[in-house]
Amino acid sequence: MESLYILYALLVLCPVLGVPYTAWTKFDLNQKLSANPDIYLDVPALIAKYGYPFEIHHVTTDDGYILTLHRIPHGREPSNPANGNDVTPPSPVFMQHGLLSSSACWILAPREKAPAYIMADAGYDVWLGNARGNLYSRNHTHLNPDSKEFWQFSWDEMAEHDLPAVIDYVLNVTKHSQLYYIGHSMGTTIFFAGMSSHPEYNEKVKAMFGLGPVATTAHIRSPIRYLAPFTDDIHVLFNLLGEYEFLPHNPRYIKYTEYICTHFQFEEYMCLSALFFLTGFDAQQFNLTWLPVILSHGAEGTSTMTVVHFAQQVNSASFQHYDYGKEENLKRYHQNTPPPYYLNRVTAPVNLFWANNDWLADPTDVARLAKGLPNLVFNVKMPLPKFNHVDFIWGIDCDKLVFRKILKYMPFFEKD
Repeated sequence: MESLYILYALLVLCPVLGVPYTAWTKFDLNQKLSANPDIYLDVPALIAKYGYPFEIHHVTTDDGYILTLHRIPHGREPSNPANGNDVTPPSPVFMQHGLLSSSACWILAPREKAPAYIMADAGYDVWLGNARGNLYSRNHTHLNPDSKEFWQFSWDEMAEHDLPAVIDYVLNVTKHSQLYYIGHSMGTTIFFAGMSSHPEYNEKVKAMFGLGPVATTAHIRSPIRYLAPFTDDIHVLFNLLGEYEFLPHNPRYIKYTEYICTHFQFEEYMCLSALFFLTGFDAQQFNLTWLPVILSHGAEGTSTMTVVHFAQQVNSASFQHYDYGKEENLKRYHQNTPPPYYLNRVTAPVNLFWANNDWLADPTDVARLAKGLPNLVFNVKMPLPKFNHVDFIWGIDCDKLVFRKILKYMPFFEKD
């Protein structure tokens, strides 16, 4: 219940907290958003609706979490891939979502704009990941999601257990020795931490493309930074955010989203303000007609510890493991403070896509990340000054500025 109050506060207060009203003049304030049936469709139903093949796979990690992967093995026209990019047999592309999201984030746009469909139509075998604890990976071999024990994880465990499990599974099914990795936001955090903890997996990655990449968060401008002062008293944060699970998928919230964001003129723009308040404001790049669908899939759940982990790094200014406090750190890490992750162990080819107006992946933090990577190949700044954190996956021009560019880069990493 506490999580819903926080969400409600964001929706109500965002217009007051600095989102410029004048920017809304770019939209027709008299235009009403029509109800969209896609609001109620899950990922397999959405993929099928738009004419793509899909498969559902389940991967069990070495600590018992059961993860769901959604696969789009080829495009709508497998014999005639788009852009002349003929890949035979299709190389696997693994796509990992960001914080609070799910595999849905890659398909919430028109066919010609949605990242997963672009990759599939280009001839690639697309695998969409789901981090432990979200709507599609809320299962375990013996732990109950209603129990405290199920939620005792942060992105440390996603990097330590989930990443190796899904990479091995995808390569085993596809009979390939390497895959492409595309991560957004926390999806990049998991990759950098995972390659640091398991450097042997660098050889299994043909190339990594990091969109809005997040390692350190010292300069984050998102409201997440306002949780940082409370990280020394973890009980305060747990009471604020929810003791174990943060913003789980909620059918009642989806109904409210549809009703509020499609039936009331002012509230439509409050809904969009809430999204921009967390990520950076960019009205020009947002397809307003998809707003209810995006918001209905926007809170797919994670552990409270995952959110706290990002907040901790605002204070530490380091890319490091979860801080349990001195006593528990001694038990887990055999030292008072959490150990760092080492970016020099990330030897796979890395390509970064970043933006000046990204409130979650601040350019100063991205520059520090880029400096620490030993095999940085392309470092791409978005040319639009207002391009924000979610524009990498939902922006009107994300196809041209991000994914068509990735498709041009990919042959560079193909071995002769």
